Amino acid sequence: MDTLERPAGDPTRPGLRERKKQRTRDALLRAALALFTTQGYDETTVDAITDAVGVSQRTFFRYYTGKEEAALAVQTMTVDHFYAAVRARPPHEPPLEALRRAVLDGWDTLHETIESVVTVDQYLRMYQVIESTPVLLAAHLRRSAETEDRFARLIAEREGLDVDADPRPRVAVALFGGVMRVTERLWTQGEDHSVAAMRAVTLRYLDQVGPALAANWRKP
Repeated sequence: MDTLERPAGDPTRPGLRERKKQRTRDALLRAALALFTTQGYDETTVDAITDAVGVSQRTFFRYYTGKEEAALAVQTMTVDHFYAAVRARPPHEPPLEALRRAVLDGWDTLHETIESVVTVDQYLRMYQVIESTPVLLAAHLRRSAETEDRFARLIAEREGLDVDADPRPRVAVALFGGVMRVTERLWTQGEDHSVAAMRAVTLRYLDQVGPALAANWRKP
């Protein structure tokens, strides 16, 4: 067949080299999380991770800066997923509604994204490792603050506001982030770890934000 007649293929589909790199990255992540959740984060070495996959340390550091980045990789995937979802919301939606819809509408695709790499059970067990490992918890809290700033700037951009002059974007994101942390903790500690259960508990708590803040909390 003449070169000019060859089909171009799907330009959106990653090439063989990119797919191979993604498989290696995913394999390293799965091995790291399996070791973190069975023998502990501090007890796991980079050598143990690479030995489990059959690659060199150099290969590991090509994909991750260190153990911490690997340990928090799924959380990073989650944040990036919802950031893209908020950015895609219609511009006429108020900030809290855009955040709410992005979360509620995004659970199915997020579930697929996570399960393409690790199981939900492993995700839950890794969440417990993060909360019980001081160095990881500190890193997670630091990243949470960075994430709130990132989302506040996105909301300010959507609303045409100066995030450093108008406090509303930061207040809205801090409020929303607090609700999400509460619901995620309740979900991980509960017995039903399905996407439907997470969606239900998230919806229940988000729907209470307005009434809870506006109502008089004092008993008559």
